[in-house]
Amino acid sequence: MRYDVERESRFHQEEKTPLPNKIARSDILAQRDHVYHRTSQRRVQTIEQARAFVDEVGFCHFWPIKGVEMPSLFHAIAGRERSVPNKHNDPDLSRCWDWKDRSLDKQWWYYGKLLRRRATLVSLEMLPHFYALSDNFGALDDYLQLYEGGKLSVEAKQLYEVLLKHGPLDKIRLRREAHLSSKSAKSRADRALTELQVGLKVLPVGVADVGAWNYAFVYELFQRWFPEVPQQARHIKRAEARRVLVQRYLDNVVAADRGMIAKVFHVLKWTKQELEQTVEALVEKGAVREAQVKGVKHSQLVSNHAMVRGK
Repeated sequence: MRYDVERESRFHQEEKTPLPNKIARSDILAQRDHVYHRTSQRRVQTIEQARAFVDEVGFCHFWPIKGVEMPSLFHAIAGRERSVPNKHNDPDLSRCWDWKDRSLDKQWWYYGKLLRRRATLVSLEMLPHFYALSDNFGALDDYLQLYEGGKLSVEAKQLYEVLLKHGPLDKIRLRREAHLSSKSAKSRADRALTELQVGLKVLPVGVADVGAWNYAFVYELFQRWFPEVPQQARHIKRAEARRVLVQRYLDNVVAADRGMIAKVFHVLKWTKQELEQTVEALVEKGAVREAQVKGVKHSQLVSNHAMVRGK
């Protein structure tokens, strides 16, 4: 993939630059603020800049999530680290929400619940790597094998089949057609929709003026919305996909331990051995190294590219 080739050449050049054995935590935080666009100079101010930000980081959360180290669109728009406000008229929150809604039908990125089962944005460059690590095989009837194998819930199967038959539907009608519209079925329907999004089977593609709040997502099948992604993912081996995602993650966050990496990518169900093999491959390639961060007890996995970029 182009991502690997470009960075491979950079790493060979960066290996010539001496890197410190111990790293100041303040340097890491400064680098994160730069990459996350958490500065007044780099704050995202237009919807076009929001699109460029997602392309730059590869994947991020929509809102910041406590205890999870990752860029977020909200912080990039705010230009600083701040909690998500409760007031709907907050300008940063309003821009974040509005731009997300306006982009849903543009196919600029994947938007849906994914990492940590929370709203995630994934660039079109990174999306095939996530798909290569999913349980999908590239056909619209994949869900049957997963259901028969006990990997798909009954409710998820019902919702998927409704979309397969009718095409894009708002959440209200989707639940009704799937016989999940009762109050008692709401939590089961919501869990199933999250399950389908995490599995890259369904995603929001628009907003409809329906329901109690006159606001509901319109959902469609992933493979119909992004028909080229399964083909792009077909030639990506799972080990390669893990390396690309972990490398991009560390390039963004600068430094993290194995526990945080496992936490971020938890929904992809990597084993400890798979994660360790991924780390070893990145260390051997020169993309990542183990280093001590001042004030942090355990050694961290540090992106060499990020450290050189910060010089």
